[in-house]
Amino acid sequence: MSDRFENSLDPTDWAHLRRQGHQMLDDMFDYLEHIREQAVWQPQPQTIRDSFQHALNDGPIDLADVHTLFMQTVLPYSVGNAHPGFMGWVHGGGSPVGMLAEMLAAGLNANVGGRDHAPIELERQVIQWLRTWFAFPDTAGGLIVSGTSMANLIGVLMARTAKLGSASRQTGILKLPLTAYCSANTHISITQALEITGIGSQALRIIPVNADYQLDSDALRASIAADKAAGLCPFLLVGTAGSADVGAIDPLPRLATIAQQEQLWFHVDGAFGALAILASDQSHRLAGIECADSIALDFHKWVQVPYDAGVILVRNQAYQLDTFASSASYLQRETRGLAAGSPWPCDLGPELSRSFRALKIWFTLKVYGTVQLGQMISHTCELAQYLKQRIETTPQLELLAPVTLNIVCFRYRCDNADKINAHIVIALQESGIAAPSTTRLQGHLAIRAAIVNHRTSHCDIDALLNATLAFGEQAIISQTQDNL
Repeated sequence: MSDRFENSLDPTDWAHLRRQGHQMLDDMFDYLEHIREQAVWQPQPQTIRDSFQHALNDGPIDLADVHTLFMQTVLPYSVGNAHPGFMGWVHGGGSPVGMLAEMLAAGLNANVGGRDHAPIELERQVIQWLRTWFAFPDTAGGLIVSGTSMANLIGVLMARTAKLGSASRQTGILKLPLTAYCSANTHISITQALEITGIGSQALRIIPVNADYQLDSDALRASIAADKAAGLCPFLLVGTAGSADVGAIDPLPRLATIAQQEQLWFHVDGAFGALAILASDQSHRLAGIECADSIALDFHKWVQVPYDAGVILVRNQAYQLDTFASSASYLQRETRGLAAGSPWPCDLGPELSRSFRALKIWFTLKVYGTVQLGQMISHTCELAQYLKQRIETTPQLELLAPVTLNIVCFRYRCDNADKINAHIVIALQESGIAAPSTTRLQGHLAIRAAIVNHRTSHCDIDALLNATLAFGEQAIISQTQDNL
């Protein structure tokens, strides 16, 4: 008779798996411990790219052999955001604690879409902590999602429900001419959310910014008045706390007042900037965020939780339920047993199958504490000010935007500046010394350094600047020789 466990995917030799698992864990600890000795990023050789085109074997391969493939083809060619020299985009660096928590969550393999079990209570605790940080009322609720792009989509959908009622889930917007408002620096996910919901990006009014890259509240008032005079229906105002380009924070108190006066849903995209609330020397910049109807933010940025870990926080959870709660025979709720615990997370967002993302957030907050995390956030902002000062005292460099939080935009001074600075950024990335990105500000290409990683120090800032000057000088020499 065949063994009734013969189709299990568990190992036949748990001791062998344990040894291999310890080796895999040690390899990742070694990677993180010695990350500074490695290149920030390096391009994949064509042989590595080609290796990912191989067909899948029908039969099994030993775990150790697959791990060796990972070490050879994936680990050396990752995006590099764990490295202290990574400054290209607002990517967190992760942490060993978060990595271990992710392993525990994977082992548990909980579906946190619903039912009555501890992982959901833990997620509710994380949301409760957030409610306290942002001084939201007892009616507040929220949901852990993949990231701020999803959180922004949920915010737009709740704003629609708040304006049109829950019946709009069935009727749609019935060609009602809704209009929404955001600054020219608002993240592209807001535009995408309007497109996904069927409201359409043409309904989004892009309001100009002032010299500090903040939404111009006078221009906003004028735009709302013009739309109302034309018979349109304003429903949503999006403020930004930490813009992707320069880290600017919109005038949130003024926006909150306008939203209240005009009966608009006030949503704050605080993807990374909202968590400045944990830093004692930065939290004052977020005055007014406590008036928001909803806040979107990412734990996988400034708080260094491994990807992915975003949150939507809402002042009144009733709007989440009105927007998403649905009934189905296979989702029957009970007052006792495993089907108890309603409302479930699937009543608060579009996902039914959900991973246990909350665990790595919970571990990170518990192990490090808000004081240490806030000090780390403050340190990245101090490094940004150090970079700003270095730029201002270096004649070859030019600061291109105010430095509010942790993002610094600058360029190498020269003729044909856009071309030269684009070359410098690619040279920096390919050198493995540092990995900034680019953006465009007032028509100029800027080198953009987002200092997010908890491992980054003053020596990494110096390395970025020294290499920028060296590559800039080389580019000028090459350009001069090409013109001879």
